[in-house]
Amino acid sequence: MLGEIRGLNEECGVFGIWGHPNPAQMSYYGLHALQHRGQEGAGIVVTDGENLQAVKGEGLVNEVFTGDKLDKLQGKAAIAHVRYATAGGGGIENVQPLLFHSSTGSLSIAHNGNLVNANHLKKHLERQGSIFQTTSDTEALAHLLKRSGFGSMNDRAKNALTLLKGAYAFLIMTEDEMLVALDPHGLRPLSLGKLDGAWVVASETCAFDIIGAEFVRAVEPGELITINDEGLKSEKFAYPAERAICTMEYVYFSRPDSDIDGINIHMARKRLGKQLAKEVNIEADVVTGVPDSSISAAIGFSEESGIPYELGLIKNRYVGRTFIQPSQEMRERGVKMKLSPVRQVVQGKRVIMVDDSIVRGTTSKRIVNMLKEAGAKEVHVVISSPPMTNPCFYGIDTSTHEELIASSHNVQEICEAIGADSLTYLSVEGMVQAIGRTDEGQNCGHCLACFTGKYPTEIFPDTILPHEKELVH
Repeated sequence: MLGEIRGLNEECGVFGIWGHPNPAQMSYYGLHALQHRGQEGAGIVVTDGENLQAVKGEGLVNEVFTGDKLDKLQGKAAIAHVRYATAGGGGIENVQPLLFHSSTGSLSIAHNGNLVNANHLKKHLERQGSIFQTTSDTEALAHLLKRSGFGSMNDRAKNALTLLKGAYAFLIMTEDEMLVALDPHGLRPLSLGKLDGAWVVASETCAFDIIGAEFVRAVEPGELITINDEGLKSEKFAYPAERAICTMEYVYFSRPDSDIDGINIHMARKRLGKQLAKEVNIEADVVTGVPDSSISAAIGFSEESGIPYELGLIKNRYVGRTFIQPSQEMRERGVKMKLSPVRQVVQGKRVIMVDDSIVRGTTSKRIVNMLKEAGAKEVHVVISSPPMTNPCFYGIDTSTHEELIASSHNVQEICEAIGADSLTYLSVEGMVQAIGRTDEGQNCGHCLACFTGKYPTEIFPDTILPHEKELVH
């Protein structure tokens, strides 16, 4: 049901640690920090140098891992994953890290992203005799690794990764080493850190903070890192392509206390709000943001416009993740269960409501109605990103063209559909400028495909959308 409410779902999060006496416990805390990236399932795989052991399940991190289960995961290294079903269906078999056993050794893989040629690879591998055990695109890499004719896992990985197209941040672990790989465009975030001599890898730097690890650097596009008891080795498996990190990481997905390419997410969102205020001229009494990802942008909008910021919407943090077979009436009441207006703040006021995006429009409509029912005289909706007109193939559930309201409606039509007094989107140019530059002063490079339709990679005719719908390209 909450997917119905929000309209935009996170991807996944990965965490890995090598050379620590309590890798499962560290992974547990790391996954807690990354819980916002996936709430459908979680898993940890640990190696003791001889065997790989796994604990995984459907649900939140604290539901999957109990003290007894973590105590059984003894070793020196681990990889871990929180999941939103970006590829393949639900079910325990698709919860990662995936674990494979064979006579030549065990192998575990955790993946954030989506392979646009997964279907093509699966058909090719099945013709050669492979039998897939899951519907996850991640399993294709396992088959490519095992079928490679090269000797070392490092060489196998370099060979297999060159066959993959799309977005991927991979953690690959055998009994005696961990490999880290990022696609040549760097579409997904991935960072490297250290903790008391142990190497740590995570989708977001907030996972380092929770365990006390020190950020070292970002994993580079096209980079393959091999970590074992002898240390860390870095090399390129592909020439880096034009950098194209997902812009929605800055706008919505990442935690405000994370940094990507040296850019703090909270500060980037404040700049998005400031830029939005520069691009509009609305007379209003109060600015409020839709919790949680839009609060930073709302503060920035308030600072730039001079219109006071108020907590006009309160988030109920104790709403369950799902309801069994929710009725239509329950769906309609979904927003009221998750968000509540502060009547004394909005009553009789001209309200500017800041949000990060509009996907289908149903959520925005319900929030606008809710504010007006609470007495708001006017509700002006401002969005800290451009209109989303194209589906994402790289690990974000932004549906098909038909389900993206901006794909078939102009701004005025969307404004009327959601019942707002006005609607303003941030420009593409303003968004890129506001996100900012890296520590080296370089533009970090953005994937803008959901706004512009220009995809950084080839899109295969049989590419499966993250929520399992085929695209007729």
